[in-house]
Amino acid sequence: MKDKITVYQKPTCTTCRDLDKILRESGAEYEKIDYYLEPIGRDKLRALLEKMGMKPHDLLRTREPIYKDLGLAEKDLSDDEIIDLMAEYPDLIQRPIVERGAKAVLARPAEIVRTLLT
Repeated sequence: MKDKITVYQKPTCTTCRDLDKILRESGAEYEKIDYYLEPIGRDKLRALLEKMGMKPHDLLRTREPIYKDLGLAEKDLSDDEIIDLMAEYPDLIQRPIVERGAKAVLARPAEIVRTLLT
């Protein structure tokens, strides 16, 4: 597989650092995107969710302070509303997300990325 590998991450995240180590050791070439500096737009979030076969709620970080501050647990949000919130508040996005061609994975745990390396 020669498709470009893109990692959407937060550099201070332990799982993201573990993933980085796995990718370096595998010899794979990849691009890292700090989605706090380069936000993931709504359309890209939709595309990544589709590639991962996930619903927006599955990608939502529910233990983040912003989740509680916005009272999201008490709201019945549509998929579009969740995507809008994740685009506006990157802390709400589970990480790291690894994309390669037509596939993507939420690399939690980081070892899941190996499914994209073969």
